[in-house]
Amino acid sequence: MFGCALACRTQGGHHVQQHLNSDPVDLFVIGGGINGCGIARDAAGRGLSVTLAEMNDLASATSSASTKLFHGGLRYLEYFELRLVREALIEREVLLRAMPHISWPMRFVLPYHKDMRFDSETPTSRLLGVVMPWMKGRRPAWLIRLGLFLYDNLGGRKILPGAATLSLDGTAEGAPLQDEFRHAYEYSDCWVEDSRLVALNARDAAERGATILTRTKVTRAARDGDLWRIETRDSDGGQTRIHHARMLINAGGPWVGDIIHDKIDLPSREGVRLVRGSHIVTPRLYDHDKCYFFQGTDGRIIFAIPYEQDFTLIGTTDAEHDDPFTSPVCTEAERDYLIGFANRYFKRPISAADVVWSYSGVRPLYDDGASSATAATRDYTLKVNAEGGAPVLNIFGGKITTYRRLAESALERIGQHLAVPGQPWTAGAALAGGDFAVDGFDRLVGDLRARFGFLDPAQARRLVRAYGTEAARIMGNAASSEELGQDFGAGLTEAEVVWLMDHEFARRAEDVVWRRSKLGLRMDAAQIEALDAWMIARRGSAAAAE
Repeated sequence: MFGCALACRTQGGHHVQQHLNSDPVDLFVIGGGINGCGIARDAAGRGLSVTLAEMNDLASATSSASTKLFHGGLRYLEYFELRLVREALIEREVLLRAMPHISWPMRFVLPYHKDMRFDSETPTSRLLGVVMPWMKGRRPAWLIRLGLFLYDNLGGRKILPGAATLSLDGTAEGAPLQDEFRHAYEYSDCWVEDSRLVALNARDAAERGATILTRTKVTRAARDGDLWRIETRDSDGGQTRIHHARMLINAGGPWVGDIIHDKIDLPSREGVRLVRGSHIVTPRLYDHDKCYFFQGTDGRIIFAIPYEQDFTLIGTTDAEHDDPFTSPVCTEAERDYLIGFANRYFKRPISAADVVWSYSGVRPLYDDGASSATAATRDYTLKVNAEGGAPVLNIFGGKITTYRRLAESALERIGQHLAVPGQPWTAGAALAGGDFAVDGFDRLVGDLRARFGFLDPAQARRLVRAYGTEAARIMGNAASSEELGQDFGAGLTEAEVVWLMDHEFARRAEDVVWRRSKLGLRMDAAQIEALDAWMIARRGSAAAAE
């Protein structure tokens, strides 16, 4: 599609080959998180030409550091964010149908105790403080029931079961909890493999004609008449390229403000608020497959969620994060906060020694002037700047559940500046591997084991959870485990790594073991290092053959 000329120049004392892409694309997307990849997929599917550049791996920042939920945001009802909650509730089931391999229904248990309190900054808390001052910030049971009624009915739920009241006495749900918790409420939301969601959106975009450039940093972008001139640098080889586009999409996530002010040098009054959310992972704390929604005496909430079969995921925090270039980490204070919060509920206390892994991500929220990180809106805001030439769309905020609707809204804004030939199409389109019924997972696992008898049940389930109907393609015609090639550990084979490199843009071991999967929880450092060396060698061989 692109005409290409070559130029050479000196950069930092090195002779660098520069590629000049002479034919402009319609859209150049900066950022390979869920918003950028979702927009690229939608736009490519409508017939627009698209290039996307991500300076690291896909989903390497916020989009791989979520709480892994497609959810409406029950607590957002306390902020009266009804539009956001309704849109997210509707999306849960739209997304569930499109990706039943990487997303599935989960039941959430909300233990009730009379001392549970609101965040004092919520509109609901302030209202109740006026009309029911004797409650002193506590959540009455009737208010939780009202919230769950709204949660069940705002989004036109069809697949997921509704809320229910639950006794904790003598039940599996009550067994891990302290005896003071006798009653609970139960409701539905969905799990999602967040970083796989991003990779599958990028893959679909590429199959529809988009160019996906990973580990490719935008170093500068400037208006050149009716076009954007964008310079990129490949972080592995140092190669630079010049691209031209009719419209620029700034989906830089935590770096959205840096891109506005430093990369494209635009005057803007819009601000981004960086909020760090941290999580801890422990060995499995209970036997059933439901999640817990815990409310604290400080008004905040956390989740405790079954994770990767043998673990429990606990999170999240809300803390201000000043600099997008400072990598977020779960601090000792945040770790101890989550441990103390969980210990107010679980009978068997956990300690820092039980934490096998932690992670942290930065939410790039629209700065709406809220008084705290917790109160800042999770809704998305789209701003177009077309002053002085070619337009740029800046993306602020958003949540993983509404990424597809954000992309549709972005295409509406793009359509005000470019001719968009197609209509919205993603609501009914399955992602790769997701072309099976919502209740068809166990059947698919059975079919895979029947065809490849050497797979044990856990291995077959993991493969179907990751790849759905494409798991059989990865296996190929293998009649034994040995025919899948080298075993790197934890059931990760050469055949699977080749698939991830060739189809899902993986370049390094960390891409495979921490984003395309979570096998890093089961592999040791030597195994991961050996995998990385193998992937580097394979990339080198492929480059030499070109």
